[in-house]
Amino acid sequence: MALAVVHSRAVCGMLAPEVTVEVHLANGAPGFTLAGLPETEVKETQDRVRAALQNGKFDFPSRRITVNMSPADLPKESARFDLPIAIGILAASGQIPAQLLEKFEFAGELSLSGEVRPILGTLAMTLAVSKTVRERQPRGFLLPMENADEAALVGGIPIYPAKDLRQVVSHLESVAGDAKAAPIREHFAQVRLSAPTYPDFFDVKGQSNAKRALEIAAAGGHAVLMVGPPGTGKTMLAQRFPGLLPPMGVDEALESAAILSLVGKFAPQRWATRVFRAPHHSASAAALVGGGANAAPGEISLAHNGVLFLDELPEFDRRVLEDLREPLETGRITITRAVRHVEYPARFQLLAAMSPCPCGYHGHPTIACRCTPEMVSRYQDRISGPLLDRIDMRVEVLALSAEELNRLPDGELTRYTAERVARAYQRALDRQGKTNDELIASEIERVCHPEGPVRQLLHAASARLGWSARAYQRVLKIARSIADIEGAESIDHQHIAEAIQYRRSLRET
Repeated sequence: MALAVVHSRAVCGMLAPEVTVEVHLANGAPGFTLAGLPETEVKETQDRVRAALQNGKFDFPSRRITVNMSPADLPKESARFDLPIAIGILAASGQIPAQLLEKFEFAGELSLSGEVRPILGTLAMTLAVSKTVRERQPRGFLLPMENADEAALVGGIPIYPAKDLRQVVSHLESVAGDAKAAPIREHFAQVRLSAPTYPDFFDVKGQSNAKRALEIAAAGGHAVLMVGPPGTGKTMLAQRFPGLLPPMGVDEALESAAILSLVGKFAPQRWATRVFRAPHHSASAAALVGGGANAAPGEISLAHNGVLFLDELPEFDRRVLEDLREPLETGRITITRAVRHVEYPARFQLLAAMSPCPCGYHGHPTIACRCTPEMVSRYQDRISGPLLDRIDMRVEVLALSAEELNRLPDGELTRYTAERVARAYQRALDRQGKTNDELIASEIERVCHPEGPVRQLLHAASARLGWSARAYQRVLKIARSIADIEGAESIDHQHIAEAIQYRRSLRET
């Protein structure tokens, strides 16, 4: 009898629990048994591994092979366990040195020819390892060549990229002391060093009120709803909004890239670029907030540390929109299934856009609206009060005639607005260590404390407009962001007055 123990990792949300792959060879009728709650892709691994070993000129033992993946109660999905199972069979049958397996972790799908194919979630895997393995030097990771750049973004973890199974075996033999075997060199990430590029606000003429609102939103992390007829520039404004946001820190960039790597959307050349996600209004709840059989991340998590743009907001299914309420408050989403419980970060900046009515031209200066008041009311009521209450700012995007557009000067370059945003953002971090939108109730009174006539103005507006306690606090946060942009230490009368304008109801826009 022979036994080999190989180390690998599963991916469960943003966690990467260690999986021990035990391979046992015994006498008896040839067979291949997989244990440890494998999913369909893992159950198919025996045929891929057999073909990969034979085409790689290795011996596939004609014995009873038992593969156990522990912990047994952790679901094992995807073909990432092909490589560790193949290495375990080679070690258990004495074809490679088994004593070195403790130094490495293996993950990768095998083709029938023995090539090591890319897998999903390698960056999420190495990021999770870097956060959990602190008491010892982490093992080296033997991974597919295509996954090397993203996996190596996390410093301190040795990454060894391999093209095929023979290269992996050669590396192990070299580490064991075979001078003829070729080792794999440790890989270091190759990422873009230049600043990310975004569409520029210079392209947008006019719409000074909307641009001002987006500047405030970028400085404070506030959600914005833009209301206006078709063709007024709502989508153009939203697409240029990521360029206003402060540059991403390393931790932010790693978290964002790790989530994208779970669905194969991360590209090293997009490193530290704010994500802009714009799902279609036909998106399901699973597509927007995450779910499915494997509890995959949804659009709100893919937009983590970036922008989620929901165009034609009332056209989304109301039940889907209601699922946004908790993530907007907490910045996280929990997905529960029968055999798993997964949590993803979802701290995105929400931008939404909508027409004022079904035909789109309610209040338009030149085009007559065809909708009755009842139709307009029903259309706007598709957005529930609780969700609308969580959207900090509502701004009207006005229709401009061709003559007005030709007369207006070009817009301000994004970099000038972004500089003001960066200064305001830094003031908030220096004062409270977080954005204004993230302030909790106990901090709002201390940081945004209005006095005298300023408080009276706020109370009068709250009573007249029937604000909830949440709306009252959000106006204070917006006023704090306006004050930060202006460089003011305290919230003044004009800051509150401007903030109040952004809490108008839909019927007032």
